Amino acid sequence: MADPAPPGTPSPTAPAAPPTPHTPPTPPVPLAALLAREDLGLRQIAGPDARAAGTAVQWVHTSEMADPYPYLLGGELLLTAGVHITDPTGAGGSLDDYVARIVAAGGAALGFGVAPVHDTVPRALAAACERYGLPLLEVPPRTTFSGVARAVWRLMAEARHAELRRVTEAQQGLATAAARPDPVPAVLRQLAARLGGLAVLYGPDGAELQAAGLAKGEGEGEGVGEALRELTGIVRRRTPTAPASAADTAGATHLAAYALGGGRGFALGLATDRREPGDHTIAGAAVVLLSLLTGEHQGASEAARSAALVRLLVGAPVEETAPLLGSGHWTVVHARGTPGPLAASALAAALGSALVDPRGPGDAVRLLVPADREISPTDGWTLGVSAAAPPGGLAAADTQASRALRRAEATRRPLVRHQENGIASLMAPEEADTHARTLLAPLTNNEPLTTTLRTWLSLHGSWDRTAMALTIHRNTVRQRIARCESLLAMDLNDPDTRMELWFALSRVG
Repeated sequence: MADPAPPGTPSPTAPAAPPTPHTPPTPPVPLAALLAREDLGLRQIAGPDARAAGTAVQWVHTSEMADPYPYLLGGELLLTAGVHITDPTGAGGSLDDYVARIVAAGGAALGFGVAPVHDTVPRALAAACERYGLPLLEVPPRTTFSGVARAVWRLMAEARHAELRRVTEAQQGLATAAARPDPVPAVLRQLAARLGGLAVLYGPDGAELQAAGLAKGEGEGEGVGEALRELTGIVRRRTPTAPASAADTAGATHLAAYALGGGRGFALGLATDRREPGDHTIAGAAVVLLSLLTGEHQGASEAARSAALVRLLVGAPVEETAPLLGSGHWTVVHARGTPGPLAASALAAALGSALVDPRGPGDAVRLLVPADREISPTDGWTLGVSAAAPPGGLAAADTQASRALRRAEATRRPLVRHQENGIASLMAPEEADTHARTLLAPLTNNEPLTTTLRTWLSLHGSWDRTAMALTIHRNTVRQRIARCESLLAMDLNDPDTRMELWFALSRVG
């Protein structure tokens, strides 16, 4: 076998660049931390120095396959005892091919267990790892592969705990800053300190309103500032397709931009010399707080809406408060998802409205959104959206949104809009409601039967899908539907009956 080429020399079979590993939900473990564990006794014998290169392990995988490529996700510490190595000299390039395939799969490092198969790590394997830049570790006989895996999981758990503690402390610090007399600059200072970089608040015209911290790394100063301004310009656009966040780099500096809720064009820009796993969560908390704080800079229309809410709270009739909401139309949204007022505020910011009731009917979040705002599905939420209505028609729109939310939950769709068409458009609402209540009277006050019937109809009579949607056994679904059929004295196999029941269920609470 020819002498190995110097480290970094390209090989005809070596990949140009390994694929990006699938990122797990836990922070990666530095390979150097694993090597520092004296109880494991691991020793690096080939490849780039793990400490200098900053090599990280995202999981552990044991395989004795001659070609482990199909079983790797990327980022693994692959452990092997070399059972598949029948010729330790690597004649014919077999070990070169083996290492090349690990690198092509994005493997982070290779751990070779000494004994009982091989007394030492094959020199040809070390040469191949040196050639392809793959760290090679010697696992001593006293250390089991399961012991290495357990050590990695423990280090991951410790890193995850440290990350959660860091995020929690940062959120508490941001909340405390928001309660200061100068909340906006205080939040920016706290955010810049927690992330170790620069935090900038931009106005609707792209002007820098407040800034705190300092950007580090290459491209620092004016270049970073201009790049950050351009990035925030992407998220400040008031269009349905404009992203809520964006990321980029300027030299070695990481850039991030976030649109602040309310549709007023404010944006947060961040420039840091590193990007940690919890940074996005910390920035998200700052975005919610800054969205609420910048919402205080409201124009005449927002002030009028706040006045309308105040008058309603002190007992003024709707006829008096409706004009304060303006002559435009509104959309009522009912949403169910992450509980808590902070999550409700974040949803309101995403939909561009400050008019939110975190505890609406049935524990749903209820929002009032200007009708010209585009309402799109939002991660973690199920939405029911009413038709556009003038201020005097908001009560009816509220009922529409409630019904739309129930249909969305029954059909497991992220968003359902109210549509007044089909049979419903041929009947007066009062007549339709009376007919629905009469038809479904035998099921009154029996929520399990009503919910099961609605879900079963929405899923076209599928027993299995209904059971999955309601997390109950399929026999329970059959029993409940049979009970409904008995109480209603109707044949649920009849498509006309199903249509009539679906119409009735869409009209009742």
